[in-house]
Order: sequence, then structure tokens, then C-alpha cells
Amino acid sequence: MKYSQHIGIIACLLVIGSCFLPWVDVPSLHLVLNGINGKVNNELTFGQQWKAHSFFCVLMMLLFLIPTVWAKRTNIFFAVLHLGWSIKNYILFSMCRSGECPEIKPALYLLVVLAIIIQVMTFLPKLELKASENNF
Repeated sequence: MKYSQHIGIIACLLVIGSCFLPWVDVPSLHLVLNGINGKVNNELTFGQQWKAHSFFCVLMMLLFLIPTVWAKRTNIFFAVLHLGWSIKNYILFSMCRSGECPEIKPALYLLVVLAIIIQVMTFLPKLELKASENNF
């Protein structure tokens, strides 16, 4: 695909941006959680998820830019890890606790959709293949 590398890089930037948007709203605690602020109280904290997403996305953006076979194969591996991390965050943040379910915001869905888009774009690299001597 001609623009798969560009689409992958844009999706990576959007993932980092979606970490700053609200992911869930817990009405009883008057609390909005996102990828930056995941602390509910001292006993329950989800951590700062933006660090892992930023690490994976910056690494994948670099691998999207390198036009070699090893970079494209490595990018598939890191995209699978990032997709798993995004699904883990979706499950963790949207889970009901003590009979109370948080209100899921669109940015949490966006996070998973963008991770799927990144994964698909890693399967469609733009590589210039050299012609072999034995063309059949």
C-alpha cells in the first residue's frame, strides 16, 4: 500500500494524543481517568499509561521510517505488543468494580481502534524489492 507508512505514523501520533483525552468517568467518585492520570486513591491506581504508549509509538514511528526488511518485521512485533497493551487498558479501565461501572468515553475506544489500524499498517509495508537474476 502506497501510504501505509504515513497512515501508521499518523495513527501513532493520534494514540499519544488520545492518552490526554478522558478515557472513563466514574460518577460516584466524581473522577475522570485518562492515560496521564490513573490514580483513583492510594489503594487503586492504574498508573501512567501514556509512558508505555509513547514508548511503543515512538519506536514504531522510527521503524515505519526505516526502509529495510528487518525494521518492518520488528515493527510487526512491537505493533502486536502495543495492541495487547491497548486491549489490556480497555479491559482494565472499563471493568466494573463493586457493582459500579464507569462511563466509557470515546477516547478509550479510539485507543483500541488506532492500535488495530497501526497493526494493519505494519502488515502492508512499502518496500522496494530488487529484481533477482532468475525471473520466472
